[in-house]
Amino acid sequence: MKIHRTTYLSLGTNQGNKIENLQNAINLIDDGIGVIQKISSIYKTPSWGFDGDDFFNICIKISTNLQPEALMSSLLKIENDLGRQRSSKEGYQNRNIDIDILLYDNDILFSKTLIVPHSKMLQRKFVMIPLAEVAPTVIHPTEKKQIDDCLQNCNDTSDITKIKDKLQRPIPISEKYNYIAIEGNIGAGKTSLAKMISEEFNAKMVLERFADNPFLPKFYEDKERYAFPLEMSFLADRYQQLTDDLAQFDLFKNFIVSDYYIFKSLIFAQVTLQKEEYLLYRKMFDLMYKEITKPDLYIYLYQNTDRLLENIKKRGRDYEQKIEPSYLKRIHNGYKSFIKTEKSLNLLVIDVSEMDFVNNKEDYSNIVNKIKHF
Repeated sequence: MKIHRTTYLSLGTNQGNKIENLQNAINLIDDGIGVIQKISSIYKTPSWGFDGDDFFNICIKISTNLQPEALMSSLLKIENDLGRQRSSKEGYQNRNIDIDILLYDNDILFSKTLIVPHSKMLQRKFVMIPLAEVAPTVIHPTEKKQIDDCLQNCNDTSDITKIKDKLQRPIPISEKYNYIAIEGNIGAGKTSLAKMISEEFNAKMVLERFADNPFLPKFYEDKERYAFPLEMSFLADRYQQLTDDLAQFDLFKNFIVSDYYIFKSLIFAQVTLQKEEYLLYRKMFDLMYKEITKPDLYIYLYQNTDRLLENIKKRGRDYEQKIEPSYLKRIHNGYKSFIKTEKSLNLLVIDVSEMDFVNNKEDYSNIVNKIKHF
């Protein structure tokens, strides 16, 4: 599990559409840096230290797993992406966006590129007023006083005005959903994605215990003989695991991610079982399915067959190496049929055939953003 740090940022703009500039910066921070927990009101302030247009300023509270130098680099990239142009001239200048790190947990940092707490924050009302709004009782690491008290001691006499416009806080996945189930064909990457989301958002994980099933290696050697005991044992284990694990968590307080949903039992059973076996299996399944908690979001990861075979070979499980393309296609057709007919699930299909979200941060961010904005 990644360590998340609480960070306070100051954002300012005095060029172009100022509200839009601030909202765009907020959205990019949410997409690439961390969860935005609080946004202050917008404060209109005169330019500080030079003769220029009035600024709109805010402070935000975020939770990030980035280290300070990486955080700084990411913020500079966001400024560049939003069109900030830096000049070689000395002194303060007009800017369409400016983002500063004010506080990073309770840390005190000095480097060539970064000083935290921000060295000039205590002298600036356009920083301290919005910061006091979102973090009044936070202790300043060097002053050893609450931000509210630091504001009272600020000698800046600038005229600061709160405006009526409001900015939109992006809702993180962990607030939007309580329970996400990630599904896909063999080798689609569902367990990898579940682990990555769990790490980033501190979610509780429910991972399928497939490795403990004694029938699985035997099934790949003799499908006809071991199909029914395999599918029945999987069904019983999935039912017990989901029942036990979900009962341990408060579905209204915890964020839960699983790398399977019990309906996969029915999909695989349709592919592997004879007709008479399937009818018996279906009766057992229907009884269990009524008792299982349904996910808020069901994600199906689609991978084409060639990529599935490549992934299966790469992860190197001996008993999977004889899986045939036709078997994977039948499983996909089972999922496809399920997706078409199961209308009660909140369903998101993501094609990951051209992605490498495990090794490519941009691909992973793309998936997370699809989930956020679904």
